[in-house]
Amino acid sequence: MTDKVKKVAGKGKSLAGEFREFIMRGNVMDMAVGVIIGGAFQKIISSLVDDIIMPVISLLTGGIDFNNKFVVLDGGSYATLEAAKEAGAATLNYGTFITVVINFILMALVIFLLVKFMNSVSNKFAKEEAEAPKTTKICPKCKSEINIDATKCPCCTSDL
Repeated sequence: MTDKVKKVAGKGKSLAGEFREFIMRGNVMDMAVGVIIGGAFQKIISSLVDDIIMPVISLLTGGIDFNNKFVVLDGGSYATLEAAKEAGAATLNYGTFITVVINFILMALVIFLLVKFMNSVSNKFAKEEAEAPKTTKICPKCKSEINIDATKCPCCTSDL
């Protein structure tokens, strides 16, 4: 090996070292936590849709079960989606699609409300920080920062 190659090889980190550094960064860990919480949150929203909202919609629509709304593509007739799947029939499951769309809309709504709440809390704290009274002023002569109650500049000794 030439001296230049040895210098370049010696300066570089090992692949394992670079990977460890990458994984231990704060933003990667934050992203991992976000993905895990997002997965759990998605299960909560799915349960909300499947167990609370869809039964209410079914009640309001006279007992329609959206999960059993499907079209059999081979022309057969089946009582339920499960019966069609057991028979191996090709189906177009538009009821399941409607449920997933409602699930998505609710997920987006909850995330929107959560972000809106977090922004309002953040703005409230920013306003409190901005409204803090000033404790310093700038000397008109030397432009140094001095206490707001000072009557004489400690830097240039000019009267204020």
